[in-house]
Amino acid sequence: MYQNLFKKPRMTDAKVEEAPPSGPHTVQARLISDTGEEAGPPIDLPSGISVEQLGLICNALLKNEDPTPYLFFVNEDEIKQTLDKTLDLKTIDTENVIDIVYQPQAVFKVRPVTRCTSSMPGHAEAVVSIGFSPDGQHLASGSGDTTVRLWDLNTETPHFTCSGHKQWVLCVSWSPDGKKLASACKAGVILIWDPETGKQIGRPLTGHKKWINGLSWQPYHMDPECRKVASAGADGDAKIWDTVLGHCLMTIAGHAMSVTSVRWGGSGLIFTSSKDRTVKMWRAADGVLCKTFTGHAHWVNYIALSTDYVLRTGPFHPIMDRRKKYTDIPKEELKEMAQQRFNKACPDGVESFVSCSDDFTLYLWRSNQSKCVQRMTGHQNVVNDVKYSPDVKYIASASFDKSVRLWRAQDGGFIATFRGHVQAVYTLAWSADSRLVLSGSKDSTLKVWSVATKKLAQELPGHADEVFGVDWAPDGSKVASGGKDKVVKLWQY
Repeated sequence: MYQNLFKKPRMTDAKVEEAPPSGPHTVQARLISDTGEEAGPPIDLPSGISVEQLGLICNALLKNEDPTPYLFFVNEDEIKQTLDKTLDLKTIDTENVIDIVYQPQAVFKVRPVTRCTSSMPGHAEAVVSIGFSPDGQHLASGSGDTTVRLWDLNTETPHFTCSGHKQWVLCVSWSPDGKKLASACKAGVILIWDPETGKQIGRPLTGHKKWINGLSWQPYHMDPECRKVASAGADGDAKIWDTVLGHCLMTIAGHAMSVTSVRWGGSGLIFTSSKDRTVKMWRAADGVLCKTFTGHAHWVNYIALSTDYVLRTGPFHPIMDRRKKYTDIPKEELKEMAQQRFNKACPDGVESFVSCSDDFTLYLWRSNQSKCVQRMTGHQNVVNDVKYSPDVKYIASASFDKSVRLWRAQDGGFIATFRGHVQAVYTLAWSADSRLVLSGSKDSTLKVWSVATKKLAQELPGHADEVFGVDWAPDGSKVASGGKDKVVKLWQY
């Protein structure tokens, strides 16, 4: 099928005699996935084969009905033009088979945001947290002025001001169906909001003795009603709440200090990180402790799950399925769709996660192993935020050392350092196609970094003070940011 791509014109004897001595014209190669699966048997390839031609071969071997774009690597070096420009053919043993690793890329492309389309004042204190709904149709922000604001993304104006908290709103979190918003404050109270009306749903969820550092909803494929949410408390406890009945179902106690973040995984496990330097894994059904992950020398600031993006967006891919509507499909069918998306992202049901710490390191873990996969070093200061790319190929980390670092998600291997911020980097977000990373910094700027070029793709100045929160809409359409200047900004291409 693919041999026709490389038909060479027949050479006359005279031309052969005139040709200068050169290296091998063909190499034997095998195309394998980044998880080690072979696309087919070894094949002879011209040394000058291009990336486009490799893509045609790969699609043919894998029998893809719809062509998929791929990146190709030899010994971790990306083939950017032709194979012979990546390989040193003089050192290659032509009798050995060369492994060419292929990585599928998103079939859609998210454009880098380039301009601020709206500066939306309204909050009376710093904007601490910000987040788009799973379908990218709603935006919520939480502030030190004790309110949550819901913004109209069509008119880019305030939609609702949600009042009810008595202290700073520290975190906001959308349910996977996008029909509920949870917010938590410094007083340890959680409130649930209806984004369509801006009204509070049910009664306040109270029980934490100190402020709440994080929220995480039960995944859609486990609960299409989106009733349960988990919280991470500075009092050392994590709690699971029923948002319909309005009470605590379970208190998960075991950490010796403040719980800094919580993640509800897709395999029925809950992960918590703490200032006690540990990460713990609990069974969500009954709160039983399954494992304690140790290694960090200082408190753990944050954890990210490999399935975060697919769990955030539930049954629908926000770009590929943007024309579908929840109301048109029965809930059981939606549950099955969400399960299939999770299974595709996590085929063996074993989720990986990354923890970042004040000890300047990150650790890569797998839920079925107690020992870490990789200790990731290189940052020169506190590591404050870490995020998996939506395609689970990369990990990005943000540090007070003013840099963003890029790592391989599979084994925690270091890829690149993005430098350009002149103050601490607080927060990160990925574009839906995993090609771009967004960072927000104490230096009042946002920066967009290209994974392909390992360089700055766009600088976004505009905030008057530190940027505390950024989010890239799951459908890739826009970016939102907020910070110490009390303003929510929207950015588009």
